[in-house]
Amino acid sequence: MLGSLDSAVSALDQFQQQLNVTANNIANVDTVGFKSASVNFADTFSQVVGNTVSAGTMQVGTGVLTSSITNQFTQGALSSTGSPDDLAINGNGFFTVKDPSTGATYATQDGSFKVDGNGYLVTANGMQVQGYSDAGLTTLGPIKIDNTGAPGGDTSAVSSYTFAANGDVNVELADGTTFTRGQILLQNYSSPQNLLSVGNNLYSNTANAGALTTAVTPGSNGLGSISSGQLEMSNVDLAGQLASLIVTQRGYEANAKVVTTSDQILQDTNNLKQS
Repeated sequence: MLGSLDSAVSALDQFQQQLNVTANNIANVDTVGFKSASVNFADTFSQVVGNTVSAGTMQVGTGVLTSSITNQFTQGALSSTGSPDDLAINGNGFFTVKDPSTGATYATQDGSFKVDGNGYLVTANGMQVQGYSDAGLTTLGPIKIDNTGAPGGDTSAVSSYTFAANGDVNVELADGTTFTRGQILLQNYSSPQNLLSVGNNLYSNTANAGALTTAVTPGSNGLGSISSGQLEMSNVDLAGQLASLIVTQRGYEANAKVVTTSDQILQDTNNLKQS
């Protein structure tokens, strides 16, 4: 079989892969906390077709393969929502959330949270946001907004609450008493490319991504601060993705032409044998 046919077919496969990634990026241009991905190609093994003193080793490549698909963890733009439960990380870092039914933990940069019927700060899918869960800021666990830990054992109902830039959860009770109920903590990773997207803007495989040994206070150790009433939007560059879409289409068309040309040559060769 012609080597050109093998090379062109491998290119068609990889351009299809790139098209899939680009399409997913464009589809998530308005997804909160979404991180765009890019495809990196590499050439495949080259065949040695000759070896001469004057020209040296002569090689012909056999096509292309996808060497990696990497997420771009640059920060997306912050958008104001007016909802105090919406939280954005202004800088580096991830929220840690836990599935209360399985105990599995995930990383996310989607801060579109809400307070559920039991007072826990949760994601849209019920994952509980993690941090210091007590007023003394000593115990790690789910963030809960209630009057537990109020000064003097005050049992007044919660009137309002706010989130500070350092993650403090500040609660005001009906009688005017205010106290810090807990603190949202952030996590960062030395190898975020090892995080695995599992849908719903969540990432697993946090251990292999090189998580910090402990969660960290927002605004410290190189981590960003928390902005209440804002969300980090997708970091997809739509103009760049549309340009990539055009390049991918042209590359696919060119290699499809190589396939048809190689097929024509094989047909002509076959006709020579029959004549």
